[in-house]
Amino acid sequence: MNYKTKGTCSMEISFDVVEDTVHNVHFVGGCNGNTQGVSKLVEGMKVDDVIDRLEGIKCGPRPTSCPDQLAKALKQYKEQKLA
Repeated sequence: MNYKTKGTCSMEISFDVVEDTVHNVHFVGGCNGNTQGVSKLVEGMKVDDVIDRLEGIKCGPRPTSCPDQLAKALKQYKEQKLA
């Protein structure tokens, strides 16, 4: 899935979900070291676990962050899957 981010330095997040497990997370833009770290940390985690851990994280004065945007992307994925 590809997700266009809002309110962050990153512009897009792509990822795969196989059997409710997150794989191959890639951020376009953003702080390279941080986004690579997030990608590696969530690799192999269950979708709901990633959402629970990352949702609501802020970046400085911004109301969102790259990790929060990943949580939003995964929530959108779940909504589309149920539709």
